[in-house]
Amino acid sequence: MAGVQSDHDKRKQISVRGIVAVESVVEVKKSFNRHVHYTLVKDRNVATPRDYYFALAHTVKDHLVSRWIRTQQYYYEKDPKRVYYLSLEYYMGRSLQNTMVNLGIQGSCDEALYQLGLDIEELESLEEDAGLGNGGLGRLAACFLDSMATLGLAAYGYGIRYEYGIFAQKIKNGEQIEEPDDWLRYGNPWEKARPEFMLPVNFYGRVEDTPEGRRKWVDTQVVFAMPYDNPIPGFRNNVVNTLRLWSAKSPVDFNLKFFNDGDYIQAVLDRNQAENISRVLYPNDNFFEGKELRLKQEYFMVAATLQDIIRRFKSAKFGSREAVRTSFKSFPDKVAIQLNDTHPSLAVPELMRVLLDVEGLPWDEAWDVTVRTCAYTNHTVLPEALERWPVSMLESILPRHMEIIYRINHTHLEQVAKRWPDDMDRMRRMSLIEEDGEKRVNMAHLSVVGSHAVNGVARIHSEIIKSDLFHDFYVMNPEKFQNKTNGITPRRWLLLCNPGLSDLICEKIGEEWAVHLDQLAKLKTWAKDPNFQRSVMKVKQENKLRLAEMLESEYGVRVNPASMFDIQVKRIHEYKRQLLNCLHIITLYNRIKKDPSAPFTPRTIMIGGKAAPGYHTAKQIIRLICYVGRIINSDPVVGDRLKVIYLENYRVTLAEKIMPAADLSEQISTAGTEASGTGNMKFMLNGALTIGTLDGANVEMAEEMGNENMFIFGMTVEEVEALKKKGYNAYDYYNNNAEIRQCLDQISSGYFSPGNPDQFKDLTDILLKYDRFFSLADFDAYIKMQDHVSEIYQNSSKWAEMCIYNIASSGKFSSDRTICDYAHDIWDVKPSWEKLPAPHETVS
Repeated sequence: MAGVQSDHDKRKQISVRGIVAVESVVEVKKSFNRHVHYTLVKDRNVATPRDYYFALAHTVKDHLVSRWIRTQQYYYEKDPKRVYYLSLEYYMGRSLQNTMVNLGIQGSCDEALYQLGLDIEELESLEEDAGLGNGGLGRLAACFLDSMATLGLAAYGYGIRYEYGIFAQKIKNGEQIEEPDDWLRYGNPWEKARPEFMLPVNFYGRVEDTPEGRRKWVDTQVVFAMPYDNPIPGFRNNVVNTLRLWSAKSPVDFNLKFFNDGDYIQAVLDRNQAENISRVLYPNDNFFEGKELRLKQEYFMVAATLQDIIRRFKSAKFGSREAVRTSFKSFPDKVAIQLNDTHPSLAVPELMRVLLDVEGLPWDEAWDVTVRTCAYTNHTVLPEALERWPVSMLESILPRHMEIIYRINHTHLEQVAKRWPDDMDRMRRMSLIEEDGEKRVNMAHLSVVGSHAVNGVARIHSEIIKSDLFHDFYVMNPEKFQNKTNGITPRRWLLLCNPGLSDLICEKIGEEWAVHLDQLAKLKTWAKDPNFQRSVMKVKQENKLRLAEMLESEYGVRVNPASMFDIQVKRIHEYKRQLLNCLHIITLYNRIKKDPSAPFTPRTIMIGGKAAPGYHTAKQIIRLICYVGRIINSDPVVGDRLKVIYLENYRVTLAEKIMPAADLSEQISTAGTEASGTGNMKFMLNGALTIGTLDGANVEMAEEMGNENMFIFGMTVEEVEALKKKGYNAYDYYNNNAEIRQCLDQISSGYFSPGNPDQFKDLTDILLKYDRFFSLADFDAYIKMQDHVSEIYQNSSKWAEMCIYNIASSGKFSSDRTICDYAHDIWDVKPSWEKLPAPHETVS
């Protein structure tokens, strides 16, 4: 595109991405050709672009492997305390470019492929996203892995290698269609299968006493967990950590009687049932679905992981000799287990089971080891998201664990009774077992009781869990509760995705910011400098031009690149209030139609995100946005002053294109509902301004940059609570605000769905009768603040100054800072900023 510097040239010139040395370019070309021939068994006559992607991936992986092996050798020699991050989701995205950036070889690879007549960007685009997560929780886990490696922590991620990740979303006639995400269909060049470390995981069966007086779980069904290791490179420090993902495999033995019975074929087919455990990621975000397969997934990951952790603990080299640790007293000194939400909470009873039944520890000692080892991160306060497993299901699938949970609860309630005698209501509230209706195990309560540290993920969220969700537990053990505000990795979310801005920052303040993001604060010196403002806005405009080009080619909608790019991308959920955004869109449309000659700040409004397949309201919200967009985009009176685009199949790779091009970031959840948000941080780091409520990390963002550099509107948490107590009547707002009334009347009368006038009546019913998230109560404040946004956007110098302040205030929101806080306050480990020797260097 005219006026946009080629990515090849731009990526070559950014020094933090690695110096382009002639010898390294020659080496990359040689290695690339070797992989085309010897790994893929192709030549240039028959090789496809995908073959070239794989050849490049293997070339880059060659640079990883020796560092990977050496890192693990270093950990074995030094025997540090190890951190184990347990998460059922890792939203990794693509690995190729991130790996090149972290190793410092992107420039050499870019130049080598350029000389070979290949386009590195085209090859990068052929990599399948590793979509092993739903949204923020999984993406946070991916950022944390990057930071743990960059900080030199002996850390391991553990999860499940889902054959099918988060579904691919298609939008057809405004409707979300889910298509399977067969991300492994061409293979995954980054992983290494480890069948030699396959481990058994047990289900069902019964429990009996042993002659030694222990309990023994017998007559179980066995599934094997096969590990696949994925390298996690730190940034320029030669550290490569491991993400180990488990895949379910059926036991290989066959009962010979099947041959005699003639049912051999059925016996083979039945093996597939076991392997379903790792077949597919549940596509739910902030919603608990009590399915048996999901429980099996959770236990499968936990059981395999704990066997691996204990094996490593026992076989560690310590002191000056190799030995086997037999005493578990030192286990919490050598092992930290972080539970990423309640999905891995079965780690608590599973660790107890192993310590009691296998290792023979007495109960009190086993419990002390377990609590000092485990820590729990809470990610939501929404009641529908909290896991509560039926006791009957646990008794059937995990009978020994249910016994252990009962005993944990009994001991816990004895302590509650000692502290508050005769307070039966408190006992009921604090029990791990909920007795009203079907008996269920409250997994959040189990996680709190079984951990030495409990944290929320933004300061306001951590206060809410202390004052509301876990208030009784906080009163009992206040020392357990902490805050760890989330962060994002600046490597992927600035250095990789926004090379123009990265280059500009390097020119001003040097290159250290990539690992010390707080250095961005130095940019505040130039916030009012007209030349720097122009440079920042020029980069923004180039990014907008690229996105506009993509929108035209993929959606057939030509947008005005000078318009404000107003973006809301996240999972579709009522609490995130995409409906409120839609009401603003309709309001803008109505204003243009009412007075087409009035001055208007042009906007291109983009909304994207996936709805859980069974979440009818979320799917209706998508449909409404698409229908509204269809009417607006085809209205000649509106022209290019307002465009509405629904971004299909929002995922990590698309986010990397969107964040650098955004002008306005919509973070408009009802105060007290969003735990933290990390999309808000990505937009901020890339120089987008935020319109938002005082919810989640928005509160701390406002503190860092000053309220004057954000567009804050709406009720606070306290005001929301007061409205709940008083009673919320949406009709009061409908009757008193003409713009609200016009919007809702248009939606309910079929203005946007002329073929089916009742299409969206359920949405207007929700807004007027059942809205737990008070959209209409915040409507007026939202519209007024949006008007202020439009006014400021017309003042290009003021807008640029605010953008620079956003970028310069992002330092706190690095995942490096978050991980340093976890390391110091929860895991008791020390980050190491030292580089390990490179593979060609001698180890001292």
